[in-house]
Amino acid sequence: MPSHPQKSVLITGCSTGGIGDALAKAFAARNLLVFATARNPQKIDPALSSLPNVKVLTLDTTSPSSIADAVAAVSAKTGGRLDYLVNNAGQGLISPFLDTDLSKARALFEVNFWAVLGAIQAFKTALIAAKGTIINTSSIAGVAPDPYESIYCASKAALTHFSETLRLELKPLGVHVITLTTGMIQSQWHANSVPTMTLPADSYYHPALEQINGSLAGVNNKKIGTPVLEYGEDVVKQVLKDRTGRLLWGGAMSGTVWWCQFLPQWVLDGMLWKKTGLWKVADFQKGK
Repeated sequence: MPSHPQKSVLITGCSTGGIGDALAKAFAARNLLVFATARNPQKIDPALSSLPNVKVLTLDTTSPSSIADAVAAVSAKTGGRLDYLVNNAGQGLISPFLDTDLSKARALFEVNFWAVLGAIQAFKTALIAAKGTIINTSSIAGVAPDPYESIYCASKAALTHFSETLRLELKPLGVHVITLTTGMIQSQWHANSVPTMTLPADSYYHPALEQINGSLAGVNNKKIGTPVLEYGEDVVKQVLKDRTGRLLWGGAMSGTVWWCQFLPQWVLDGMLWKKTGLWKVADFQKGK
């Protein structure tokens, strides 16, 4: 009997301690050929890069030439096939919108949205040849309007809606699309991907500075988030078990946000109003 070719997966954004790192380790443990990528490959965990079925690639998802190099490297190893493309690389931006530098907002969309589209188009031939699966890492932030993360929320909402539309477009080509709606994770994402910020002197949001700084540091993720390796294992198990294409929810608070879609909006608004200290801003304005 002819042997089946080894399944392959390319994952963007595989820096140590992040979701991409956890997904790569979970795929590698199941004997897939893993292309673990990062803009700076030195940030990839040696425990991952040293595995015999893992190949590390330098990949800047915002660079067409870098993407083209990755496509060529994958094709040379797999004969022009790719079974799984995991679009995981992303950036955060935490800032009250009125204080947000719009050039930084545009740059975030370049990474979180446009880069994903570029990667999908670049790997389309390999994915169609393998009847493969695209996994787009979105977030509960694309559903819940989390204050101080308006630009990040908007990028993930755009990605989710694009991904779900793409799922229908690619179905007749035999390519499946999974939108991975991620909750709160205990990872290095805030340290690696969320730049620090300082409120300008004239900001209206100084009364909520404690909460804003807590968001920057990922305090709640550290307290209640799902351990990143546990999350990676759970996602990969589900993906390999059922690759037909759907919305996947995982990580702490993802279930709560899912249920909130069916509740009156004031329920979620009230939770976020309290959590983010917006009531302090309102009280300060009343006392002026």
